[in-house]
Amino acid sequence: QLQLVESGGGLVQPGGSLRLSCAASGFTLDYYAMGWFRQAPGKEREGVSCINSSGGSTNYADSVKGRFTISRDSAKNAVYLQMNSLKPEDTAVYYCAARGWSSCPLGMGPRDFGSWGQGTQVTVSS
Repeated sequence: QLQLVESGGGLVQPGGSLRLSCAASGFTLDYYAMGWFRQAPGKEREGVSCINSSGGSTNYADSVKGRFTISRDSAKNAVYLQMNSLKPEDTAVYYCAARGWSSCPLGMGPRDFGSWGQGTQVTVSS
């Protein structure tokens, strides 16, 4: 019953920025750790970032650290991913996911998250 819907993807030039949003319905996200994942064609689905239920702790993949910022807004029941200094290798379908626990998993593996959005395409190209 927990539904997640991503938005904000699109085409952007290298060095540009995008802000992805993940809106939830059905349940509050206040008790869930939330993650952002991405998957490019022929690639594994990889964890990008995670934020715990309170928003006080975050994790980032090494490839995006310093460029991406995850955040959440309890009042809006939403999670965001601010992406700056985008590179062509960031091109992928981005998914938000909810974990039925308050803390982020150590490995940020897809199987550690039980609810998923439909994904939004991010393309970084000149």
